[in-house]
Amino acid sequence: MVSGKEGTAVGMIEEAEVEGSREVSSAMDKVPRPPRFVLGRVPVDRISMEYAAVLVTEALLHRGELPPLTIVGPNAHLVTMAERDARFAEAMQQADLAVPDGISVVMASRVLGEPIPERVTGGDLMERMCREAAHYGFRVFFLGGLPGAARMAAFNLRRRYPSLNICGTYCPPCGFEKSPAEQAHILREIEQSAPDLLCVAFGAPKQEIWMQENRSRLRVGAILPVGAAFDTQAGLRRRAPQWIQRLALEWLFRLMSEPRRLGRRYVAGNTQFILLVLRQWTRQTLERLTQRVEAVAGPQEPAAHEGD
Repeated sequence: MVSGKEGTAVGMIEEAEVEGSREVSSAMDKVPRPPRFVLGRVPVDRISMEYAAVLVTEALLHRGELPPLTIVGPNAHLVTMAERDARFAEAMQQADLAVPDGISVVMASRVLGEPIPERVTGGDLMERMCREAAHYGFRVFFLGGLPGAARMAAFNLRRRYPSLNICGTYCPPCGFEKSPAEQAHILREIEQSAPDLLCVAFGAPKQEIWMQENRSRLRVGAILPVGAAFDTQAGLRRRAPQWIQRLALEWLFRLMSEPRRLGRRYVAGNTQFILLVLRQWTRQTLERLTQRVEAVAGPQEPAAHEGD
């Protein structure tokens, strides 16, 4: 294990400034949580990558008998999915930390007057936490992804961070969620490996629902859903170059790479998301106008009764 905190998440705790903090569980009571707002039915934390890494690292450093810290990553697709799927919406609402995975969520937060500093994707947070794990000696388990992806991703990440301890990988078969025997096998695999951080790549909404349903059975410090991050780290899927990401056009790169899979989702889903944001903005604007009118009008005099 590397000693010292320079350049690590915990070493940045005192520098991380968060406006309007709220209370945290005893596992992370050294660090205030960021302010949160609700987009549709989904909570979103107004948080940066650095501060997210601080929170997760603190949870791992001070893990005890408490349930694990659960993390979700709202984007436009998940926000609109939560409007249609009550079970999924509940899983998103029960998470301890909701990092802004999509640039559309960041843009919506600014329209709604709840500005988020930056996008924090599950894949980027996973790599950042692998760096922290290499420093602090945390044990990491990769669950899910395409066949062989978790193992290859682990190999590539170990080359980048030689001290990284990936204590296990497992890719369950398709339809595992319908098999009690397979579900039990997954839990045994995780228990035997005893990880601090569990990264789950089942895709939404399966991974978020699975996390919340099994949270109480998992003796880990934190659970992070990572979508296609194993596949990307393994080289099975391409991610947009950094300059495209900086221009907030990664969605366009993905659409051009997988038009059949993502075309309907982006056209229909993004339209629904824009309408949702407009409805929420209109409601907030009308509420503010009503409050201003009431403030200008002042308290109403009680009506006089006949005969007074």
